[in-house]
Amino acid sequence: MGKGVLVLSGEDTRGLVSMPEAIGLMEDAYAELGHGRAQVVNREWLRVALAPGDAQPQFVLNVIPGAVPAHGAAGIRLSARHAGASNAGAPSGFVLVWDPRTLELLGIVHDDVVSPLRVGATSALGAKYLCRTDVRVAGLVGSGRQAAGQIAGLLAIRPGIREVKVYSRQPQRRERFAAWVRRTFGVEAVAVDSAERCVRGSEVVFTATSAARPVVEGRWLEPGVHVCGMIGTPRGDPRRELDDDVARRADVVVVNSVAQARADEPAELASPVAQGLLTWERVRELADLCTGRITGRANHRQITWHNNNAGMGVQFVSLCRRMIDVAREKGIGTELPAHLFATPAQAREDHPAS
Repeated sequence: MGKGVLVLSGEDTRGLVSMPEAIGLMEDAYAELGHGRAQVVNREWLRVALAPGDAQPQFVLNVIPGAVPAHGAAGIRLSARHAGASNAGAPSGFVLVWDPRTLELLGIVHDDVVSPLRVGATSALGAKYLCRTDVRVAGLVGSGRQAAGQIAGLLAIRPGIREVKVYSRQPQRRERFAAWVRRTFGVEAVAVDSAERCVRGSEVVFTATSAARPVVEGRWLEPGVHVCGMIGTPRGDPRRELDDDVARRADVVVVNSVAQARADEPAELASPVAQGLLTWERVRELADLCTGRITGRANHRQITWHNNNAGMGVQFVSLCRRMIDVAREKGIGTELPAHLFATPAQAREDHPAS
């Protein structure tokens, strides 16, 4: 392929970047962020009422910018959906990636496959620093696409895991998911009938749900366990996966972005802070682990918690830049002429002719 603007559908992106490579990209991106060489802006939501005078339904546009010059990537993730009663259209999301050196728009990537991969890789990155190296039993609460990314990331970073317990509300789904884990990763996987059975006895616990109320209780946690939750809610959204006791018992608490967490005030963090069970001063960032500012786990009995609280621009642009490069090498995707996206030369002049 040439050097036009490459458009990648969700199916185009499948398999372009492996989970281990994605974890490496996330680690580089967060290290660059920690050293001040990469940049992000907090994600924002634009909300527009669709019915005059009514708060619902709404059109919601989610905006997530970021730049990682070391990866030759800068860009923005945009997603559109409806909130409330409207079902007029399917949600969609795209990542636009520029080369910060040349200002070329390199590609437009559908984020359908990107999101489970980057979320799973980010959770795995936290586990690299916070999860004990000798873990053998994992608990996974959830059985959807995000859960697949979570377990793929965890098993990539901790290949010594021998058993995975899977819980979700629907028996058929958890049985089917456990069978997929056995078939795909060659580890023992068993569906269990309660979140408590999934968590008790597990040395690492990942969650991947859309729960409205906590499904994991801190009193179930074993000494030395690492917990990772992935609901990142905006301000005013009460959804959560973990109860306040998880925050109370955690010796180490890490988020992707403290600035985003303080802006969003997600219930999993805001509630224990309001009750004095946790202080913001105790909450550190993933970038702190990647740069060595904090060491993460200090001993085998500490309980560690990674609140994978938000999608960040450095995740999207780093992963999608790599996908674009690999797709070009393989001749995958739809290439559009670059001139369709370029600003005419005369419009770039400081003082255009009248």
